[in-house]
Amino acid sequence: MLVAVLTVLAAAGAALPRPGLLPHGPARGDARLRPGDDESSPGVLLRRALRLYGRAARRLYVGTNGVISTQDFPRETQYVDDDFPTDFPVIAPFLADLDTSGDRGNIYYRQDDSPDVLDQAAGYIQAGFPRTAGSFVPTDAFIATWENVGAYQELSQDAEASEKLNTFQAVLAYDDEDTYAIFLYPDGGLQFLGTRPKESYNVQLELPARVGFSRGDGDDPKRDGLFHSLASSEEALRHLERESNVGVPGVWVFHVGSVAPLEHVEPGGGRGTVQSPVHHGPSDYARALYGHADRASTELPAQRGAEATSPHPGHGPHGPALLGIVPKGLPVSSGQERSRRLHPDEDSGVRQSYSANPSSYSSGHHGVGVEEDAHFNPDVFTYSAASKETCAQHHGRCSPHAFCTDYATGVCCHCQATYYGNGRQCLPEGAVHRLNGKVSGSLTVGRASVRFQDVDLHAYIVGSDGRTYTAISGVPQPAARALLPLLPVGGLFAWLFALEEPGAENGFSITGAEFTQSLEVTFYPGEETVHVTQTAEGLGPDNYLNLKTHIQGQVPFLPENITVHIAPYKELYHYSSSAAVISSAHREYILAAGTANQTLSYRLRQNITFAGCPHARLPARQQLSVTRAFALYDSQEHVLRYALAARIGSARGDAENPLVNPCHDNTHVCEAPARCQPSVGMEYTCECAAGYRGDGRGCRDVDECTEGLSQCGPFTVCLNMPGSYRCECRGGYRPAEDGQACVPLAPPSDPCEDGSHPCAPADRARCLPSAGGRPTCECLPGYAGDGIDCSDVDECAGNPCHPAAACYNTPGSFSCRCQPGYEGDGFQCTHEGSTQRLTPCQHERLYPRAVPPGPSPVSNGHVPQCDEEGRYRPLQCHGSTGHCWCVDAAGQEIAGTRTAPGSTPPRCGSPDPVRQMTPCEHERLYPRAVPPGPSPVGDRHVPQCDEEGRYRPLQCHGSTGHCWCVDAAGQEIAGTRTAPGSTPPRCGSPEPTERPRTMCERWRQSLLEHYGGSPRHDQYVPQCEAGGAFTPLQCHGDSGYCWCVDENGREIQGTRSEPGSTPPCLPSVAPPSVRPSPRPDVSPPATGTFLLYAQGQQIGYLPLNGTRLQKEAAKTLLSLHGSIVVGIDYDCREKMIYWTDVAGRTISRASLEPGAEPETVINSGLISPEGLAVDHLRRAMFWTDSGLDKIERARLDGSERRVLFDTELVNPRAIAVDPVRGNLYWTDWNREAPKIETSTVNGANRRVLVNKDIGLPNGLTFDPFSKLLCWADAGTKHLECTFPDGAGRRIIQNNLNYPFSIISYANHFYHTDWRRDGVIAIDKETGSFTDEYLPEQRSHLYGITAVYPYCPGARK
Repeated sequence: MLVAVLTVLAAAGAALPRPGLLPHGPARGDARLRPGDDESSPGVLLRRALRLYGRAARRLYVGTNGVISTQDFPRETQYVDDDFPTDFPVIAPFLADLDTSGDRGNIYYRQDDSPDVLDQAAGYIQAGFPRTAGSFVPTDAFIATWENVGAYQELSQDAEASEKLNTFQAVLAYDDEDTYAIFLYPDGGLQFLGTRPKESYNVQLELPARVGFSRGDGDDPKRDGLFHSLASSEEALRHLERESNVGVPGVWVFHVGSVAPLEHVEPGGGRGTVQSPVHHGPSDYARALYGHADRASTELPAQRGAEATSPHPGHGPHGPALLGIVPKGLPVSSGQERSRRLHPDEDSGVRQSYSANPSSYSSGHHGVGVEEDAHFNPDVFTYSAASKETCAQHHGRCSPHAFCTDYATGVCCHCQATYYGNGRQCLPEGAVHRLNGKVSGSLTVGRASVRFQDVDLHAYIVGSDGRTYTAISGVPQPAARALLPLLPVGGLFAWLFALEEPGAENGFSITGAEFTQSLEVTFYPGEETVHVTQTAEGLGPDNYLNLKTHIQGQVPFLPENITVHIAPYKELYHYSSSAAVISSAHREYILAAGTANQTLSYRLRQNITFAGCPHARLPARQQLSVTRAFALYDSQEHVLRYALAARIGSARGDAENPLVNPCHDNTHVCEAPARCQPSVGMEYTCECAAGYRGDGRGCRDVDECTEGLSQCGPFTVCLNMPGSYRCECRGGYRPAEDGQACVPLAPPSDPCEDGSHPCAPADRARCLPSAGGRPTCECLPGYAGDGIDCSDVDECAGNPCHPAAACYNTPGSFSCRCQPGYEGDGFQCTHEGSTQRLTPCQHERLYPRAVPPGPSPVSNGHVPQCDEEGRYRPLQCHGSTGHCWCVDAAGQEIAGTRTAPGSTPPRCGSPDPVRQMTPCEHERLYPRAVPPGPSPVGDRHVPQCDEEGRYRPLQCHGSTGHCWCVDAAGQEIAGTRTAPGSTPPRCGSPEPTERPRTMCERWRQSLLEHYGGSPRHDQYVPQCEAGGAFTPLQCHGDSGYCWCVDENGREIQGTRSEPGSTPPCLPSVAPPSVRPSPRPDVSPPATGTFLLYAQGQQIGYLPLNGTRLQKEAAKTLLSLHGSIVVGIDYDCREKMIYWTDVAGRTISRASLEPGAEPETVINSGLISPEGLAVDHLRRAMFWTDSGLDKIERARLDGSERRVLFDTELVNPRAIAVDPVRGNLYWTDWNREAPKIETSTVNGANRRVLVNKDIGLPNGLTFDPFSKLLCWADAGTKHLECTFPDGAGRRIIQNNLNYPFSIISYANHFYHTDWRRDGVIAIDKETGSFTDEYLPEQRSHLYGITAVYPYCPGARK
């Protein structure tokens, strides 16, 4: 029956129907996973163990998110959005953020041994492996089925759940020896191909699902785990239903375990008629990142060959009749596995495997292994001619100090003269090198267990004479002493950097800086065994080699008073195309304690694997001679030290004893930094490197500055350095835009003086200069606004006049006039002939509705109580609510005196001691009552009084803008009056600019104004100290709750106390167990160029050294609690960063000056602001809003805001501006019709620039130097560039992962990636991935921008 089904399916080329799935559901006894978003089944105990990646597994777990594992799952946030490999074992038919809540599908699972199930599974397996499994019949099967499951959605009240549901199945069929996995995708089973990350908030993003396997081990599983990826892009996922690797559409079979060594996944193979031709091409991001040259791919077909499948559909001889339609020897249609190994395959010749490990970078592989025991066989690596490459394509993977050579089957890199290495990494000959790394381990020392994690390893290498010094700090003392005999830990560096005799090559010349050493050491007589793995991960900044070491096993215990002596020794290395062998039958060492000595030994076996040039002619064998060996443990500094001196040469017989050139045995007379260069026989010369001059023995530095040999230009200062020099600009000059010359700094100007300030006209605002050069604008009294835009305040709206008066608003002021039949100044009006004047209390009783809103505490509906003289009674009670409180002479509520209804009213004292109003206060209340005379304040001027009622020394007229100084009586001091808009005079003490208000004072004032001047008992107002700092102890009204705060007023977690007790709070000091939250201000960066990237609630700082990422100096620049920062850009003129916040729906900015605080410039009319671009010439910013489908612009302070476009936009995201030419560019990742558009910065001449062959254009950047517009596409996986008119389009890199934002700087692109959660660097010329930075705190990165020390070129 199965044969017929397979034959019909293949002949028709149709997809797998639902009945093609293995039977499942409650009728077959399946268990059902409970509904939810992140659920996992109990461990299913298998009747017999199955094998996965060479390991035995007895339990299986099924998870909601389309995965099966041999262990329980971590939280989904640790894996659901990440790329392979995972850090736990995974079988993933469709790994994505799935959800079965609300009856959205079922997940079934069971183990089965029924004949019908086993026969159907066997048919699929035999179709995929006709030669190796032609007679395989499983004894057991485990079946997991995801039926009509949905993607996770964050549903709002008016949103409906998506109707797109997926159905797929995974089957593990096995016997005692082998395990096969079968993935089945029925016709119409995959209605959605990805899910939206939970932390994307309202940023519209969808990450494609992942299909494949991951072993889930290794010291750093994100870079070093074995894995196999079948599909991880939308285009590849679309082919799962129609394609196959067994000739049956929708069916995919893999060999995943065996009792024989099987540390990789073998995809099924057969040339079926259902496969589509696609060019071979690299498919794995990690492989591309580290420059693998192998071209066989794991992925299904993608756009323009980004992910590969079979190139030969429908060809080849047919196989057995049982598999009627499955041709014999079908090549792997979905590509090959990416693990760290290559293995011969009986069916298809050579099958290649890859890893995210950067060690495999070229088309051939080599290894270093131990020759001692015949049974200790290293893995054999084979090069496939199918991976033909050329230098024109891949020259970028060579070192800058290397050249590329084309061979018949590929390319190789070779170091230039005066450099050595494998061509991928090259170091200067004879130079001093450094090595940094981390050491972790788990050791049994005697009977004690010792663990250590990520302790520091540093090595210092003197390349000129082959000396290496290694220091490991932080290893616990018992383990550190026990490791003293383990000289091979440092011996690896002796082999790497040994002094080379003529015709010999040291380890670095063969392996470069990417390799893995596996070392096994057995101590005698106790036979303790320890395993050491050392992995080199490339060269870091300043050519530092990065190394990771793991030590595990048992070592003999050594007492404290023991020293270890190791005699000089020799080691023999054998090399071939696949391995190099180190032999050292036994190595002896001496334990010395006083006069007593004991000789012990150990036996070592070593295997070093690496990727190198397959065309290199390696020597058959070489001999390493270690002339000095030294081991010491410093108990004071807790440092374990090894020192060795070694040279490497051709292997000689024991009877030979040839003369050794003085360069090789270090008997030469060359003085550092001269390098000994061997010549014929025993002759040699002392040579100097560039920048030095020699005298035949030593070298001295050439002072290029004094000898006129420098290339420094005008206005520069030449600084001599050892072997080189540096040019710096003189004081008053800065680097020119070409980066070579220096140009004068523009003299600082006062915008307030030259009129270039942005303030409103002088009759409405005044300009206040500041030390930083950026002026402050302040509206004059009677006007409101930010100083740039000032509008007249309509004082009449507040009903300031008497009810019997009319109010007349005037620009900057107002006037009151009594109505006919009344007399007075308009503020107080009485019937003509009446002489009695109402007091404020009496006035308020008669006209309660006329009380203007503001600081009055009596609230609406309260009629105040007055005494016999018309003054406010000290105790006031509300007639309807029953609340009571005390008031001062002006009727203002005294904070903290309010009592609840029914309780005892407060004691408010007697009205007798009430202070009389001062002349200033009286004048403020009754300005018309001031008798005419010498008062200089003029008509309608309301004086300003201080807290004690005295005249403030500085007085300014509310409408005219004149300012002057007054004496204690309020009289103007002659000669102090200034004109409107000019700087006010400095009057008396305190000076108006004595000190700015602190954060506490500003916050307190803001809340007091918000509460109308008198907060209720249930409203919190911060308490400030006399100096303006937050009082360490803060309490909430009269609730009795108190807590401690840090210097920024943030509550210190764990300090809040219940009513009746207060916590002990120290000034600005948090409890020892709690870390205070970071300040929400700028931590000033260093000078130079750096990158800024958005990561959720913070903006990160990543400096550049040239174009290399200085990862060790990365830090958080700005913490923004409660925000989700997406778009980010930089204003090079004002040195300010701008960002969009989709959580707060705002656009903000902050200066890079120390202590600067964020400032919100747009806080309304936004829903999902994403892309942001700053025009430093026009002082404008542009942004996209994907919630409103708009593109807007405004000035950098938020003024003059206007909509540029609100039509023909679906999902606008990235935006970029060319300030010089005045052009604007943006992307719209509308899935139905994605496009890139352009217009002028004013919104004119809108047109589509690119709308073909794009998918999800997330990132966009305009390079002001090359004048190219470039974009990163998460759909096509391409990085492309074009000229601003759309001409000259070209692909820079065709194998991105999931880019979000991109920026161009110098000869590199830098983009944020949602799969790697990091910053990725790409060379513009070669398109190669050169570096990446993964922040320690793992979360998605959004926008990225580059900060220059100067502005890019601009036209005036």
